[in-house]
Amino acid sequence: METNKGILLESGTNELEIVEFGIGKNKFGINVIKVKEIINPVPIIQIPHAHRNVEGIIELRGEVLPVVNVATALGFPPSEHPEQDKFIVAEFNKQKIVFHVHTVTQIHRISWDQIEKPSEMYQGVDSQIIGVIKLHGEMILLLDFEKIVVEINPDSGINVQQVKKLGKRERSNKRLVVAEDSPLLRKLLHDTLSEAGFQYLEFFENGRDALNYLESLAASGKVIENEVQLVITDIEMPQMDGHHLTKRIKDHTGLSKLPVIIFSSLITDDLRHKGQMVGANAQVSKPEIAELVLLIDEHIL
Repeated sequence: METNKGILLESGTNELEIVEFGIGKNKFGINVIKVKEIINPVPIIQIPHAHRNVEGIIELRGEVLPVVNVATALGFPPSEHPEQDKFIVAEFNKQKIVFHVHTVTQIHRISWDQIEKPSEMYQGVDSQIIGVIKLHGEMILLLDFEKIVVEINPDSGINVQQVKKLGKRERSNKRLVVAEDSPLLRKLLHDTLSEAGFQYLEFFENGRDALNYLESLAASGKVIENEVQLVITDIEMPQMDGHHLTKRIKDHTGLSKLPVIIFSSLITDDLRHKGQMVGANAQVSKPEIAELVLLIDEHIL
């Protein structure tokens, strides 16, 4: 079945829709806007010496796509009823990937503030969980699909070497605010932006915390342009997403002049208009860190 793109939400509402799917008895979710379609399994061609989480490749309407076994990636046992399994065809980070899951049930419309950040007690540094949704007496775990893909292909992640090729730049007096929920990506962004010459970096785990910080600066009577020169935000974050954060900044009289760059795996030709609608100054697809640095330079000169 194809997902109904007509149900996608307006930008900046802080809402999202997730496709609920099952692995064993556990329920998981993936953002609808990452999903191209959901199909029944088709024959898979195995690839010699492939990563253990990659089952092989399939051909879908002329495209050759890798198939990732989500159960294997999560350390779960195989499907008890493989004849009922489903393939989720997804697109993000400028690539298409097929995720092999056990069941696909329904689509839920929720608010980002319904998604709780995983506790460090059970999350751990290697966890693929980016959020917990309590819905109708059950829990749905929101998966970090980008992390699953980077574990398979590290070259698909942020690469500091891209920044080193840009050469030296003097940006040590510029202050940036970064909203990014992934601990791994926060560290990578810190390292790469530091390599690019930015020393004053304020990181926040979600859009709400970043907005509270910016609003507190504006309320203090300080000239915001002297305190922060630019905001970088992801889109998918618990509590408040990047589109809603951008809209709130651009609607705030004391913050509206701040340049905002959206840096997300969800920047595609089909979805770019969402960032434009909320007033983003620029949008960059992960993991194009060199392009991000060049755009930062352009907007804070």
